[in-house]
Amino acid sequence: MSLVSIIIPYYKKKNHITDTIKSILNQTYKKFEVILIYDDDDKEELDYIKKIKNFDKRIKLFVNTKNIGAGLSRNKGIKNSKGKYVAFVDADDIWSPNKLKRQINYMEKKNISISHTSYSIINNNDQKISFRKARDLTFSDLIKSCDIGLSTVIIKKKILEKNYFVNSKTKEDYILWLKLSKQGYKFYALNQNLVSWKKTPGSLSSSIYQKLIDGYHVYRNHLGYSSIISFIKLIQLSYNYIKK
Repeated sequence: MSLVSIIIPYYKKKNHITDTIKSILNQTYKKFEVILIYDDDDKEELDYIKKIKNFDKRIKLFVNTKNIGAGLSRNKGIKNSKGKYVAFVDADDIWSPNKLKRQINYMEKKNISISHTSYSIINNNDQKISFRKARDLTFSDLIKSCDIGLSTVIIKKKILEKNYFVNSKTKEDYILWLKLSKQGYKFYALNQNLVSWKKTPGSLSSSIYQKLIDGYHVYRNHLGYSSIISFIKLIQLSYNYIKK
């Protein structure tokens, strides 16, 4: 049984983090470590997080001296991880109990390096409001639409030792997926609904304005497209997002 390193950046998610951690500890696949990165200048919630760390000896806590963002915090988690596989979870998302077992079995049976799953979108009352079906994705697919839920992704660590998240307010995960797929890695889909992704009002990921700015920078700054092509790609990305 392979060790899985589960990385969770934490920033002001006190009302949700306990449910997230419990969903991990309730996994039927037991060989994992949880790397929790406290990424808040304000240390008011740190004592609470330290209590959560004591839920299980497999939880490791790292405290950033200042807020560096989710992407760079995940990089810190990757560098301190020991697993063959790395899984990502946002601090307000929920895993189904069989998530790790089914996904790791799928990856090892198929001998693949990257996978993601289908997932539900829920509101603050844990009511299902939408659903995203996973499908196999290559660079040509991802350049048009980001159909990957970060909290569903598992990647072999050896790939991440040379590929890290960039420092961006949003879309840092999308930029990494594009980078990996451009290198030829395929995102294989396990079409099973194994994650609940929480849509939190007021979060950066729910800010349309921020998404548009960062979406443009994905194409212009990270992929090197011209300003016109970047704008066209942004329109295409936005259209596919609305169509979902």
